[in-house]
Amino acid sequence: MRPLRLPVKLNLTPMIDVTFQLILFFLLAGHLAQQESSVDLDLPMAQTGHKAVESPTRRVVINVTQDGTLILSGETIDLERLGQILAADRRANESIEVRIRTDRRTPYGKIAPLLLRCAESGIWNVSFAVIGEEMSP
Repeated sequence: MRPLRLPVKLNLTPMIDVTFQLILFFLLAGHLAQQESSVDLDLPMAQTGHKAVESPTRRVVINVTQDGTLILSGETIDLERLGQILAADRRANESIEVRIRTDRRTPYGKIAPLLLRCAESGIWNVSFAVIGEEMSP
């Protein structure tokens, strides 16, 4: 006599849950990454420089419009608030990078106080987003 076999049921609920969570994570991560560069700026051109390499360092992207308006994570902020945010980020993360995206027509007088806030917060890893001559229209 053959032993009685019960039908095997495969529970796919946990796998479907994890799949949906991964989809949600990548959608949100993509949205936040686009938010950094959503401000339409005419970036300055550079003849020399190095391409940015990905690193585990936390990066803060600050957009500076032509009139000197500071935009961080889609929110317009002033220099005082920026200093508070940078100081808090520096305390939370030992290594932090600030990337400045600015319009090429922005006067340096609008950028200098931003660099000063970074230095006051103890952040020395500061870079500028530029386009290379080969990428210009």
